Amino acid sequence: MVPEEIREQLAQCGISEYGEVALREALERHAETYTLCKLAPWPARRWKCHYRIMMGSGMYDAQTVAEAYALALLALLSESPQSSPAQ
Repeated sequence: MVPEEIREQLAQCGISEYGEVALREALERHAETYTLCKLAPWPARRWKCHYRIMMGSGMYDAQTVAEAYALALLALLSESPQSSPAQ
């Protein structure tokens, strides 16, 4: 599940599907490479997240895989305003 606030930001970028697979496919169209990690129990408690996605010099923590993909996608889309989700 992707939080409503992130869904609104994605909608502003032209992304209207918020499922895990759709977000992963959108991310893969824009990102050359990324690493998604499921955190072990103690770091998950410490950092209050279950997944971490690393991409370039950025790290994004999330509760779900879909949220991790969404955060990384938003970071990419906000970096390069000339790229559009249709590319």
